[in-house]
Amino acid sequence: TNPRMAARVALKGSLWLRVAGLSGASSVVAGAYGAHELDNEDESLVKVFQTGNRLHMIHSVMIALAPITRRPHLVGALFTTGTAIFAGSCYASAITADRSNGRFAPIGGSALILAWLSLII
Repeated sequence: TNPRMAARVALKGSLWLRVAGLSGASSVVAGAYGAHELDNEDESLVKVFQTGNRLHMIHSVMIALAPITRRPHLVGALFTTGTAIFAGSCYASAITADRSNGRFAPIGGSALILAWLSLII
C-alpha cells in the first residue's frame, strides 16, 4: 500500500486531529494573551509562561501526528495529557504569580517524556 495514502486515510476524521486543532488554537490564544495582557513584573514568571506556551504549540503538532503512529491512542493521550498538565501548570503559575501553581509541571513533563518514548514502541 501507498504510505501517503495510508497517512491521509488515518488522519481523515481523526479524533486526535480534532484535539490537535483545539490545542493549537488555544496555544495561539494563550500566546496572544501572554504577549498583550500578561501583566507580570517578575521576568522569570513571564519566561515560565513562554515556556509553557512554546511546549503547548510544539506538542499540539505531535497530537496531530498521533493518527499516523503505531499506537495512535496511546501517543495522542500521552501528548494531550502531558501538554494540558505541563502548559496549564506554567500558565497558572505565571498568571497568578504563585509558583506553587507550577507543582504539577513535573507530572506533565513526565507524561510528555513518555509520549515521546511511546513513538518507539
